[in-house]
Amino acid sequence: MSPEPEDVLLVERRAEAVWLTLNRPEKLNSINPDVVDALDRALDGLTQADRCVVLAARGRAFSAGGDLDAVAGLAGAPDPAAIGAFHASISAVLRRLELAPVPVVCVVQGIAVAGGLEIAAACDIVVAAESASFGDGHAGYGLLPGGGGSVRLPRKIGVNRAKYLMLTGRRVDAVTMAGWGLVSLVAPDGKLGVVAEEVVADLVSRSRDGLTRLKRLIDDGVDQPLPTALAGEQTMAALHTHSPDYAEGLAAFREKRKPRFAVRPSAR
Repeated sequence: MSPEPEDVLLVERRAEAVWLTLNRPEKLNSINPDVVDALDRALDGLTQADRCVVLAARGRAFSAGGDLDAVAGLAGAPDPAAIGAFHASISAVLRRLELAPVPVVCVVQGIAVAGGLEIAAACDIVVAAESASFGDGHAGYGLLPGGGGSVRLPRKIGVNRAKYLMLTGRRVDAVTMAGWGLVSLVAPDGKLGVVAEEVVADLVSRSRDGLTRLKRLIDDGVDQPLPTALAGEQTMAALHTHSPDYAEGLAAFREKRKPRFAVRPSAR
């Protein structure tokens, strides 16, 4: 696919992965309503053949956050209604990203701050270049997050670390963020694309039913009491034994070969 240069989001299918690439490099991939709408449409376009979503960005930064000039009309008087509508739209689309039926991989180079950090926090796996840095920045301008940052970040890195980032506005490097739990894998500079492709290749080789159900078990179980989460796992595991992918996986193990998982409607 050869997207038009003016597209704020490039959508490309590679095998059974959908790559969504932020395409405002001259604006450090800052997020405006067009970007949010494009992400929403891209998620509408997911099919039963897709086993992975990848969120990446062109240029030297993943995302510098919200494009406040476009959103709030800061060249003149700020428009509270416009800000509220933007917060609601980006919160909704990031929730859709979080609830996608397949794993979502975020590939970060340069900076991921404010809204960029909120996007990363809504993804399942974050692969970052060694030189990447993460921060919030809202407090420095007397602003508040509207894309879920104050909710997801403490759950991903802990309350005190989230407070440190959000209250001070400081940035931390990718290695530190990996130690804190948001970044899954740090890639050497210059090899970010290669490392991300390797992660995606692992994911698309898996059973879609298995990926969907496993992601749901983890997400649901985190916020449930331990006995409830354990019971839920047993229920889902029993249900999964009826999946054709379950039979194929066991057959592949017995026959000492790689499984050949067919594309089927997503398990719910």
